Amino acid sequence: MGLVLLALNLRAAITGIPPVLATLQSALRLTGAQAGVLTTLPVLCLGVFAPVAPVLARRIGTEAVLAVALALILAGVLVRTLPTPAGLFAGTLLAGAGIALGNVLMPAVIKRDFPDRIGLMTGLAMTLMAATGALAAGLAVPLTTATGRRTALTVWAAPALAAATTWTLLAARRTHSRPPATTPLTPVPAGPRTSVLRSPLAWAVSALLGIVSLCFYVLVAWTPQIMSDEGYPTAEAGAMTSVMLTIGIPFGLAVPVTAARLADQRPLVVMVIALKAAGLTGILLAPEHAWAWTGLLGIGIGAGFPLAMTLLSLRSPDPVTAAGLSAMAQTGGYLLAGCGPLAIGLLHTLTGSWDTPLLLLIACTVPELLVGLVAGRPGFVGAR
Repeated sequence: MGLVLLALNLRAAITGIPPVLATLQSALRLTGAQAGVLTTLPVLCLGVFAPVAPVLARRIGTEAVLAVALALILAGVLVRTLPTPAGLFAGTLLAGAGIALGNVLMPAVIKRDFPDRIGLMTGLAMTLMAATGALAAGLAVPLTTATGRRTALTVWAAPALAAATTWTLLAARRTHSRPPATTPLTPVPAGPRTSVLRSPLAWAVSALLGIVSLCFYVLVAWTPQIMSDEGYPTAEAGAMTSVMLTIGIPFGLAVPVTAARLADQRPLVVMVIALKAAGLTGILLAPEHAWAWTGLLGIGIGAGFPLAMTLLSLRSPDPVTAAGLSAMAQTGGYLLAGCGPLAIGLLHTLTGSWDTPLLLLIACTVPELLVGLVAGRPGFVGAR
């Protein structure tokens, strides 16, 4: 129950804002620059606050940190309903910090509590994250129209409250049970930070997650505009993005389960990157068949992120390493991903075309493949 409730709260607070951004701009009189910062801030928070998670977990326990994380998400959802720009930005910052802590510790929890079901539980978490993210994006506009902006934003406080309560109870139970000294996420000889930072495998997994996240957030941000500029009606362009995200939901479950059953995940890496490269190339060369290409991209990005997240657990010999690797990978990955949409937008402005940005995204699949082949090879971080 704790894992399910945690996963339900790791996307909705982020994806529910972009669809109503125009409404927020009008109601709070935000400038274009402020709106751009608002869309980038959550992703940057995921990278900035990621390194804090394993440090706090070693000091106060994983359950306690996750209870705090979910309390931050709850506070952020409520604060950003205040009728001021400061409240909106402060709430987004709080929610982003909470989501960052939850993102990092989720692979460690799965490694600790479900060592024989890593694929299944990772897949379940990824599916729930994708589904609630898509649901929040899809309901944002109808709820705002029917009930008003503040009510629409507040609705996601309910699952956050349920999750925060659950993890508070789990933290209390862990404290009262007086676990032995080998409790996961307590210090061990040659601590995880040293072994992780010195491991080429850890850097490969981190780079893979970074490039996967970069492509995901760029496509979510710019696919509607790309398709609109290709001549598709605005509603159809938005529907393509929605379908692209929806197609990926079942792969969020299937890919982690499959990856955990394989000794070598490199075939999955090749398949995912090939689909992504084919979809991007198709949009560049034959945009008249955009529905087909966005379908391929939906499979590619829908499978790519869950695969990278599964590798955080599969390449870790223990929960301590999983937490350290997760923090390392998500710090660099989300900071890179946060800069991606801005960089692609600037490149489009400078060139006046989407050809160069698409070529750049296609080029990114080459280093993605190289690091993916290293990350997918059997082995553990820290092992010789």
